[in-house]
Amino acid sequence: MRLLTRAREVLALYTDRRMLAILGMGFASGLPLPLTTSTLSYWLSKVGVDKTTIGLFALVGLPYSLKFLWSPVLDHLPIPVLGRRLGQRRSWALLAQLSLVASIAALGATDPAQAPWATARLALALAFFSATQDIAIDAYRIEVLADREQGAGAAATQTGYRIGLLVAAAGAIAFADFAPWRVVFGALAAAMGVGIASVLLGPAPPVLARAGGDPSWSALLERAVAAPLRDFSTRPMWGAILAFAMLYKFGDAVAGVMANKFYVDLGFSGVEIASVTKVLGLAASIGGVLVGGVLVAQLGIYRALALGGLLQVPSLLLFAFAAHLGHDLGGLALAVGADSFSGGVAGAALVAYLSSLCRGAYTATQYALLTSLMAAGRTGLASGAGWLAAQLEWAPFFSVTALLAAPGLLLLLWIWRATRLRVAR
Repeated sequence: MRLLTRAREVLALYTDRRMLAILGMGFASGLPLPLTTSTLSYWLSKVGVDKTTIGLFALVGLPYSLKFLWSPVLDHLPIPVLGRRLGQRRSWALLAQLSLVASIAALGATDPAQAPWATARLALALAFFSATQDIAIDAYRIEVLADREQGAGAAATQTGYRIGLLVAAAGAIAFADFAPWRVVFGALAAAMGVGIASVLLGPAPPVLARAGGDPSWSALLERAVAAPLRDFSTRPMWGAILAFAMLYKFGDAVAGVMANKFYVDLGFSGVEIASVTKVLGLAASIGGVLVGGVLVAQLGIYRALALGGLLQVPSLLLFAFAAHLGHDLGGLALAVGADSFSGGVAGAALVAYLSSLCRGAYTATQYALLTSLMAAGRTGLASGAGWLAAQLEWAPFFSVTALLAAPGLLLLLWIWRATRLRVAR
């Protein structure tokens, strides 16, 4: 009877209007990312761009690493008219989404083979608007949910996020076998309507008290930038926490930059890549997200993070095994399934952990700082992935990426041990 009651409570929580809005916003957050990473690299590979240049294109994702620089604006600057109707978080999310629609459509109209700089500039703009959207909807999720609901919120946003990744990765790659890229990108721009509808239909979060008083620029910078960073710096081991956020999925990020080039080199078609690496990957990642949410609730955040981090190592080594097999769908499916599942477990645990570190009126700035550093591993630090792949065969390359998981795991163990010692005192 108790189990049935608990099941009803869980069902009611996941079908709550707030969770459905978070699911849709997660979709809108995931959709633009492949257009600056995997789908973009596949497009570049198909038109003959070399490995080193493809690796350097990872730098267009720098806005994800730098979004903490303008996150205070989203905490403190209201948008006229929209802000009064939708509130601080949803108004900024909607503005970013409308900008994404325009930039996605414009990116598809470029020719990366003939004018790569034009493609790079639009991809950079797309990443900026995507990062801005992420600031707003992450803050919305944290503020609209109670503390006890954050684990479920992490699972909901990660599920929507992975569906968005599927549409922009598998959908785009498969569709590109039958339609020009400008049509593919036009369809993806239209798909952002899911996020727009979620923002418009989602309930408003509680209105948090925000500092007033002196309207000067120096006072604004103090309230918007210095205060949230100073607040975060009072946490024990805050420097180690920032380094952990950057390095936790570093190996996976390096491997991901070159994944589509790897698939193309092994001779897989767009439909094969979409069906095996994306559709199967979505199912496995959603399974991993759900398992990650359960692990956070049952074992605690640190144990869930440790398990998710450890699972990354064998999943990356399976890509080395797939490289030995060559054009073998079974071997590729095994590697992709394992990688997607481990990424789902790690992703759900990481979102729950980062959300737990944010406070009140500083939500947007603090969460943006943490996720910016997480993105730095995927962009700036991973931009040398193309060079590394050019120096090595594919199997050694993926073996090296497995080793890159070690720094994040060691930091996690250090933080976990120090936290347990503080609690014991």
